[in-house]
Amino acid sequence: MRVVSTLLLTVTVLTTCLFALATQDGAKKFDYQSDVARLRKIVINSLYSHRDVFLRELISNANDALEKLRLTSLTDPEVLHGAEQMNITLRAYKDEDGSSRLVITDTGIGMSPEELTANLGTLAKSGTTEFLAKAESTDTTGTGNLIGAFGLGFYSSFLVSDRVYVASLAAPSSANPNPIQHVFSSSADESTFEVYPDPRGNSLGRGTEITLVLRDDALEYMDTTKIMDLVNKHSSFATSFPVYLFTQRTEEVPVEDEESDAEESTPLPSSEDDDEEEAVVEEVSEQDEEKTPKTQSITVDEWVQLNSQLPIWTRDPKTVSDEEYERFYEATFKDHEKPLAWAHFTGDSGSGVSFRAIIYIPSHLENSYWQNPMETSAKDIRLMVKRVFITNDLGEDALPKWASWIKVVVDAEDLPLNVSRETLQSNKFLKQLKSIITRRIIQTLSKLHDAAMKDKKDEDDVESDVESDVDGDKWAEISKVYNNVFKLGAVEDTKNRDKLGALVTFSTNQGKDVSLDDYLENRKKGQKQIFYLADMGKSTEDLAKSVFVEKLHARGYQVLLLSEPLDEIFVQNLKNWKRLPFQDVAKAGLKFGDEEEDPVEEKEKQKALTEQYKPLLDWLKKESKDVVRDVVISNRLVTSPCAIVADTHGYTANIEKMMNAQVAGGSNKFMHEYAKKMKLLEINPRSPLIEGLLKRVEQLPSEEEERDLEAEDELREVTSVLIDGALVRSGFGVPDSNEYVLPPLQSSDSSQRDFKRNRFFTRVDRILRRSLGVSETAPTDSTVKPAPPVDSKPVEEEELSFDDTHVRIDPEMMGLFDQQEAAPQAQAHWEVEEIDDEGNAVKPVSHDEL
Repeated sequence: MRVVSTLLLTVTVLTTCLFALATQDGAKKFDYQSDVARLRKIVINSLYSHRDVFLRELISNANDALEKLRLTSLTDPEVLHGAEQMNITLRAYKDEDGSSRLVITDTGIGMSPEELTANLGTLAKSGTTEFLAKAESTDTTGTGNLIGAFGLGFYSSFLVSDRVYVASLAAPSSANPNPIQHVFSSSADESTFEVYPDPRGNSLGRGTEITLVLRDDALEYMDTTKIMDLVNKHSSFATSFPVYLFTQRTEEVPVEDEESDAEESTPLPSSEDDDEEEAVVEEVSEQDEEKTPKTQSITVDEWVQLNSQLPIWTRDPKTVSDEEYERFYEATFKDHEKPLAWAHFTGDSGSGVSFRAIIYIPSHLENSYWQNPMETSAKDIRLMVKRVFITNDLGEDALPKWASWIKVVVDAEDLPLNVSRETLQSNKFLKQLKSIITRRIIQTLSKLHDAAMKDKKDEDDVESDVESDVDGDKWAEISKVYNNVFKLGAVEDTKNRDKLGALVTFSTNQGKDVSLDDYLENRKKGQKQIFYLADMGKSTEDLAKSVFVEKLHARGYQVLLLSEPLDEIFVQNLKNWKRLPFQDVAKAGLKFGDEEEDPVEEKEKQKALTEQYKPLLDWLKKESKDVVRDVVISNRLVTSPCAIVADTHGYTANIEKMMNAQVAGGSNKFMHEYAKKMKLLEINPRSPLIEGLLKRVEQLPSEEEERDLEAEDELREVTSVLIDGALVRSGFGVPDSNEYVLPPLQSSDSSQRDFKRNRFFTRVDRILRRSLGVSETAPTDSTVKPAPPVDSKPVEEEELSFDDTHVRIDPEMMGLFDQQEAAPQAQAHWEVEEIDDEGNAVKPVSHDEL
């Protein structure tokens, strides 16, 4: 270890006898200032939100002492004599009297007896009254920084300890060439403190040793794991000097066997004996072969460095390797998966506060991101001031929901903190920081996206100017993880909507991972809309086969296929992209953009088709009046006979699903039902099915007295199946799809137990019967075995039978299962007995393990 032997002397146990000598000759007793009781009350009860910060404060003080020593040594090298190592050590141990002690030692500048009195026994030259006035004030709008002005870090010791001892030896100087080690002693309940020569002599070599006698409710700080966690959280980067923690671990080491040593010392037979005698083959027994060496447990003392990870954000990004960025990310955020990208930068908040920061893009999203839609606070923004951790909760100035996954380290040079250094006095910087981080995230993502697009267009050009030195190939991984996040950001963050919208990709009928800018590059001449089709939960493959897409696909138009819940919300909020509006192809009014170029013959043909199919249009409109508003000739169908599209102000199938889940009644119910009926039935005049249906309609007698009711009913049935099929094909639900009535319970007449079946499937059933030559009225045998009569016998016990084994559950134990949550230690006792054919017990068996 780099820690020299003098380090062990630094943490030598301060025995009970040592502190008893404090009241002997040489000790000087001092009175605290008159308001010390008020001061300690504030420190212990009001100043700090959590007592864990005491270790942060003491380590920060130790770092200041080391920094002062380093600066002083530049002009006076002699101050380094006595303890060459510059470090901070932590050690927890039990004293001989049973008390628990935590020792924090540094090899810094040290303090003379006068400095111990001035620095620890009093507050600041500005006076206690002024301090109390500021500390007790509820006004948080001030910009003054009390830290350092009053030296309150030391008083946080009393958060966890009843008594504190501070042994210190000043560095030798021309004014004090032979300093003497002194001890400061004080209790939280006393109004005085003592300063006296250390009975151990100059044991430190140089520096300061703080011994905290822990209270009974603070024994958790004896745990080395707890100490490690606190240092890693608050102080892992607070000092550039090494911080060591004394630990003990148990190891198993082999025990040397005297017999085995004797066997090893037996000389091997000579080669001459091998020539004269036959070789002797020894059989090794399995017992000797499986014999394991003996071991014993020993305790190993070890000093572990807690801050081996250096603050890489303080370095020039050009000097930091990718491996260093990845190691720092893993150590800081406890994520063992490598980040996808990062950005290392410096900046100024605009209010005079300079800072350094590293932004990381994780390789995955936490499960809680989508499970907690109202959670917006980012817990992985580590805000530091001069490398000391302050907070990771930005409160109302937290990043928006879409960016809450980001992991950031921000180190500001100076901020107006409150006395406890746990919160900022002014929120101005936080608001600026929110904007800065958000802007930098988008810049990093945009550069990665642009690099990927550049590589896509020109595979030979692989150069990228991305600050994070991550190749453009990473964009595919980022898009896979965060594509829906970008959609949420475009909806939520109106200021950055266009920048985030440019990062979103979709699947289309012509390919995958198509951005909106890619779509615009491939749009057809005259196309004035961005075509899309949305149906939440369907696969993009199914959407590509939709009736709404078939003509667009046949003509070579690209259609965005939206299958995610956020997709249509994203489109509805953007409304247009670079002045090109979005067009839902499942709605009426579909325009391709080249209609004006159609020849006159084509327009005349369309008008002629409308006149030709007018009888069918009138018939379908009458039969579908409860489902659609109108029936028209379609310009979007190629092979499908018909489709149902939403009117301009109506619901598409996807919107209707979402609205059905939200509207349960009330004032919106009328408008909801109205929008649901705003549909159009479009028919394909080139479909043989539609042509045949037109002929059947035209064959119906026009005179009332000549009506063929049977033919009308048959045609009406075919029409109903056609309309219901169009609803299903277009993504809508069939009316009354689950409507049925249970048969009377007390009835034996099968004719009275007929179901009022689903109308759609009833029609399909009749058509299938007719095509197979089966009678349409032939009933189905619906007889079932009735349930046994009511059992009037009272239940005394439950019997569960499995083959020939009966398990009887004691009624007193039945309630035990319901009480398991309240008393998980309770155990049920099951009695299982095997019986013979006559019901007699054969052999009782008790299974307590159940």
